[in-house]
Amino acid sequence: MPTALVRQPSPRLADGLITHIERKPVDADLAVRQWHQYVDALRATGWTPVEVPAIDECPDGVFIEDTMVVYGDLALIARSGADQRRPEAAAAEQTVAAQGYRIAHITEPGTLDGGDVLKIGSTIYVGLGGRTNEEGIRQLAEAFGPLGATVRAVPVRKVLHLKSAVTALPDGTVIGYEPLVDDPQAFDIFKPVPEESGSHVVLVGEDRLLMAASAPKSAALFESIGYTPVVVDISEFEKLEGCVTCLSVRLRG
Repeated sequence: MPTALVRQPSPRLADGLITHIERKPVDADLAVRQWHQYVDALRATGWTPVEVPAIDECPDGVFIEDTMVVYGDLALIARSGADQRRPEAAAAEQTVAAQGYRIAHITEPGTLDGGDVLKIGSTIYVGLGGRTNEEGIRQLAEAFGPLGATVRAVPVRKVLHLKSAVTALPDGTVIGYEPLVDDPQAFDIFKPVPEESGSHVVLVGEDRLLMAASAPKSAALFESIGYTPVVVDISEFEKLEGCVTCLSVRLRG
């Protein structure tokens, strides 16, 4: 059974970093309820949630995906481009190591956030932008190249992370809200979606797509081409540029 690393929201969630949107009030109690519903949705689709110890002093700690990139049997521990987020990685590293993964690290002067990394088969797209630099991408390629990965850097200027702009369907089609995608032609197959949050899907098996409740038109589009949306409300995390991908690290079975 596949596992997914998750981490409970910090009581300081409302103080999380934002870069491309205006700050809005965050309901911390609602965020906790939404997080539990997200974890329940993973469990209901066949995933086993594994909790990384909470880190209350880090407002963005719930966005666990940014702490690492996993490919094959190797977990590459990230080094965030945001200094205040770097303490989030230590407990995540210990947790993924306990799941049996080999460990490597992005080291200075490299920076990398896991949210900048989109894996499609053996191709790994990495967003070059505010949180991930060229040296971070070079180190990622050095780590995963021997495992058969091909790494392709793509620009990220309009949003926080690459996966704030695009994710991919099970058939490898990259989906995104076109006004926020710097270079749609960077991807072999690109399909536009009608809402920003429709760009974000987590593949949870059997053609099921975990996605946000804020993208009903995109959900209808996915249904029309044979996929089954699994919808969760993550409104409080969206206020902090979070999406369904950010809230977990999906591991192999």
